[in-house]
Amino acid sequence: MAKTIAERSARGELTRDELIDLYRLMLRIRRMEESVYQKFHEGKIGGYLHRYDGQEALVAGVIPQLRLPGDYVLCTYRDHAHALACGTEMRSIMAELLGRATGCAGGKGGSMHLINPDRGFLGGDGIVGGPVPISLGVGYALKYRGGDNICVCYFGDGAMNQGGVHEALNMVGLYKLPILYVLENNQYAMGTSVQRSTGQPDFVLKAKAHGIEGERVDGMNVLTMHEVARRAIERIRQTGEAYFLQADCYRFVGHGIGDDNTKGWMFYRTEEEVQKWRERDPILQLQKYLQEHSLISAEELDQIEQEARAEVADAIAFAENSPEPPLDSLYDHVYV
Repeated sequence: MAKTIAERSARGELTRDELIDLYRLMLRIRRMEESVYQKFHEGKIGGYLHRYDGQEALVAGVIPQLRLPGDYVLCTYRDHAHALACGTEMRSIMAELLGRATGCAGGKGGSMHLINPDRGFLGGDGIVGGPVPISLGVGYALKYRGGDNICVCYFGDGAMNQGGVHEALNMVGLYKLPILYVLENNQYAMGTSVQRSTGQPDFVLKAKAHGIEGERVDGMNVLTMHEVARRAIERIRQTGEAYFLQADCYRFVGHGIGDDNTKGWMFYRTEEEVQKWRERDPILQLQKYLQEHSLISAEELDQIEQEARAEVADAIAFAENSPEPPLDSLYDHVYV
């Protein structure tokens, strides 16, 4: 770790309770993602499904530091964790996944289009690279209004090969807009590795070509992620200029439900590779850190685990007992 707990506490960064809250958030995300896998195979979730297992530190290290509402968050279709971290109730998320009227998008968005504007979460985007041009508009609006609010935009390594992404980044760098970009470099664009898809895999270098400063960060370590994001957010609030983080991470599951194991129809990873990354599980890393520094007891860990599982069970029960959207609402909120 870059700093000891004492040094962090002296700077008012992370108290014991805040560290435990980070652990609790990541565990809630993991248990929720594991449950939706089961619900999909029960035939209760339609459409497609993208899980976040292994990438929890990317949201836990950033989103809790935002001012919500006030700041804004955009992300990809792998959006369950972002919605939860922004403060969306798990009940609302689960109901949306099951296509129920009580869902955060009225049961019409599904897994890839969770949204909660009341908490500054502007939603998941089903288009590869889609959040980046939208962040340009959000960032411009924030600059126009004045103040020091920011927009955080998550997107994947595969999106960095999209033309619209670079057009937007060029304008963000030109207009100097208050946006924090978090590139979720989970090593694969669907089933294609970065090495096979990207001529220049240094994504920070690409951001700098558009006049946006940035750095690489270990996306498997929530404390490192938190510290780097803290500095980046402070910098953006002070300067009003964008900053870019290449968060190197790994998803323990497949790209989507169609290849949700290492030996699925898209056989592009080895069991050895997955296991190597699992040894750096962000949840287990933080758990070990808390235990080594005598910041949490075995009883507390068990309580947090039971609370997470109970929340998931409650969310599933709520969703399954919620009504489907009525047919006469089919065209509500549709603009042509």
